[in-house]
Amino acid sequence: MPHPQPPTPEARLADAKKLLHLPRMVAICGSTRFMAEMIEADLRETKAGKIVVKPGCDLKSPHALWSDAVEAEALKVRLDDLHRAKIRLADEVLVVGDHIGDSTRAEIAYARSLGKPVRFTHPEVDPDA
Repeated sequence: MPHPQPPTPEARLADAKKLLHLPRMVAICGSTRFMAEMIEADLRETKAGKIVVKPGCDLKSPHALWSDAVEAEALKVRLDDLHRAKIRLADEVLVVGDHIGDSTRAEIAYARSLGKPVRFTHPEVDPDA
């Protein structure tokens, strides 16, 4: 008789969120050129009672924290890892914007590989549609 598999970390996290009666969490994804749309989506999702996580830095806009090109590239790698962690924590993903670039396409594939529902503000850009 096979032994039952221990729950995955993701399953344990989902169970803990249920025990804590936490609201659904949505991770907003998309190109940072759509930051204004992300802020609007954050407002709407928050109004709907969800916890929202989204990119916190727009590396396309000038800022002293990423003015050095070498530091900016290292920061981008760290921010990509951080955003994947946000996707892992979330119950669902909302993709904002009418364009899907390589990074967003990878985030969508990652979310779907984890079994996360993915919604789009512009469903016509869904790479799997």
